[in-house]
Amino acid sequence: MTPTIIIICIAFYFTLLFYISYITGKNDSNDTFFLGNRNSPWFVIAYGMIGTTLSGITFISVPGWVASSQFSYLQMVFGFFVGYLVISRILLPLYYKLELTSIYTYLGDRFGYNSYKTGSSFFLLSRTIGASFRLYLIATVLQFSVFDAWNVPFFTTVLITISLIWVYTYRSGIKTIIWTDALQTTFMLSTVFIIGFVLMKKLDLNFISLINTIKASDYSQAFFFEDWKDKKYFFKQFFSGVFMAIVMTGLDQDQMQKNLSCRNLKDAQKNMFTFSTILIIVDLLFLSLGALLFIYSNQFGFTVPNNPDMLFPNITLNTGLPVFVGILFIIGIIAAAYSSADSALTSLTTSFCVDIIEFHKQDPNKQIKTRKYVHLLMSFVLFIVIMIFNLINDDSVIKSLFTVAGYTYGPLLGMFSFGLFTKYKIKDKLAPFIAISSPIICYVLQLFIPFGFELLIINGLITFFGLFLIRKK
Repeated sequence: MTPTIIIICIAFYFTLLFYISYITGKNDSNDTFFLGNRNSPWFVIAYGMIGTTLSGITFISVPGWVASSQFSYLQMVFGFFVGYLVISRILLPLYYKLELTSIYTYLGDRFGYNSYKTGSSFFLLSRTIGASFRLYLIATVLQFSVFDAWNVPFFTTVLITISLIWVYTYRSGIKTIIWTDALQTTFMLSTVFIIGFVLMKKLDLNFISLINTIKASDYSQAFFFEDWKDKKYFFKQFFSGVFMAIVMTGLDQDQMQKNLSCRNLKDAQKNMFTFSTILIIVDLLFLSLGALLFIYSNQFGFTVPNNPDMLFPNITLNTGLPVFVGILFIIGIIAAAYSSADSALTSLTTSFCVDIIEFHKQDPNKQIKTRKYVHLLMSFVLFIVIMIFNLINDDSVIKSLFTVAGYTYGPLLGMFSFGLFTKYKIKDKLAPFIAISSPIICYVLQLFIPFGFELLIINGLITFFGLFLIRKK
């Protein structure tokens, strides 16, 4: 597959995104950018959130996990479902009651100024690192598959990658993203279906025989109750999934901004229930694709890469499958990566405007200009962080940074839980020290005790206990 073919496909893909941006971007007011005028169709949001949740990392990694974890990831997915129910019944009513634009405003109302700034700062840090890491991966794929052949430097590839996102989001923000996410989800799911169908035909399987083949394989075990020390133990993964959903969706401005753009609370709740149900089916689809990839490799004698994440791209690009399969893979991973990156840029802009510089205190005529400057600034910040990742050029260090960013959701879990489930006030000036100490303690604990995803729960509990210690009598 030549770089020219890939670039033509990418150009076609972004032409569609720009067209959607043109249709939805006729109004560039702040209410449109931040909340889509609060009239977004809930069913479009629910469908588009699938693409946002399943980033480019998930697109590649979930199929690769099947070799070592079988279908155990489903245990966490069922936990996600319960977590989303908690969000719809507890957090969304709170956010709608307070009519929030940034969800971290709640921390200021509940505890004080320092808690508010701490929560929003933790979000900005974690989302900046997370979005940069995902964009770094997609820029690396584009560099390898297209731009190296044309001797284009990596910083130009990154600049193009971020500029494309900026162009179709800078006017109408969340209003545009709701519709582009729906398109990107369609591309991503279509890619998985079509590639799976091609592999089925190569293995001479139909739908029923495929299910039986996966069931009979070594990859299909989904539930693990035998050893509580095992990272795959059901209750560890299930409750980790519950809290991960609450934190990485319910306490995340990126995901909640879409829900807050619904017409009313009832629509937002319908969105969450529909989205969480579809997500179970989609994750099962990705796990089944992973099993199919390993079965295909075993039958045709293809060597599984040392890094199982590379199995999906290796089979689609390097094993003699039809050219359109490789094209679909490239489009699928771009759709998965951009569907999370564009909403991340918008949510970073929202949080910085509302939470950090408090631009609502400015003259209304200046607010739109300020928002556009901040949107450009956040794009530049992502560019710088990606270039730092490239300078580090060490996968283990970069992944550690990404993991550390995940630790920062623990303090948000602890702070919101303490606010919701206790009536205590706290010594607000000490809140930043508690929030910073919690992930540091967790990082040290991780050096001695091999925690899995349950570390998020421990992180939240440490923050909760720390806030209890600084409560006002």
